[in-house]
Amino acid sequence: MAISDTVPQWYILHTYSGYESMVKDSLLRLIENNNLSDSIVDVKIPTEQTIEEKANGKKKVVERKLLPCYVFIKMIYSNQLWYLITNTRGVTGFCGPQGRPIPMKEEEIRKMRLEEYVVDADFKEGDRVSIDNGPLEGFIGTIASVNDEQQRAKVEIVMFGRNQEVEVEYIQMTKISDSAVEIPKDEE
Repeated sequence: MAISDTVPQWYILHTYSGYESMVKDSLLRLIENNNLSDSIVDVKIPTEQTIEEKANGKKKVVERKLLPCYVFIKMIYSNQLWYLITNTRGVTGFCGPQGRPIPMKEEEIRKMRLEEYVVDADFKEGDRVSIDNGPLEGFIGTIASVNDEQQRAKVEIVMFGRNQEVEVEYIQMTKISDSAVEIPKDEE
């Protein structure tokens, strides 16, 4: 895949363990100090919120990094930017052959949820969808209700032989046509 020099694409940076936030802050300062906002569009550390129970029984919401030691950067690649970024403290290099970056594929961007919004969400009640991301990946279900404002839908799936209603974000699912999947008689 050729590296585009006109359209910003997502790349993966490898960092020292525990340096992810420092690298992100340093890159944001680099963008500001060198007026690179046209070249470097976004810098992200994908996280998720989990609930931890402490020894005293209290529960606490904790934000965890999905991929420790990695920072994602959306930029228009150039050799000058490669030099500036790889010489940032905490960065060990780009992920790719010989430290040269390879743009992420659209599917990888969706799975990492780097771009969270769905612009043309045409989901409606009764649509068949496949869940492409998250803990329910691989399940197929029917939309019971939609919430366009929050970009979420309640989807009925069959889990452990029972019908279950689960909440799924639009970005995690894809509409499938009725002809693409043969519906088993017991699910109708």
